[in-house]
Amino acid sequence: MNDSSSSLKKWHALYALSNTMLSLAQSGKWDELIEQEVAYVSLVEKISTTPFPPDSKQIQDQAMGILKQILQNELLLKGLLQERMSELSGLIAQTNKQKNVNVTYGKLSGNILFPGEMNQ
Repeated sequence: MNDSSSSLKKWHALYALSNTMLSLAQSGKWDELIEQEVAYVSLVEKISTTPFPPDSKQIQDQAMGILKQILQNELLLKGLLQERMSELSGLIAQTNKQKNVNVTYGKLSGNILFPGEMNQ
């Protein structure tokens, strides 16, 4: 197998992995998405060290088309990750409020409060 077709196979594999990651994010399978991200980054590194030979214009054009699709997936994935981050931020804020309520009422537990006693 020549270098050009080997490189193109890597681009196709990256696109397939990109589709998988997008699907996982759309399904809310965040842990699985993170696991796939490691393979994705590894494959990007392999691709970056295997450039196309200069005389392979047709294969370069095919790779460019695949790259455009990958970048589109990344934009969609970034949006889904941003939504997830906002959701998690809201949950953290809610947890902090609940913690503050628990601490405040925990300090008062076991005490009998009479009207006017709080102001003293």
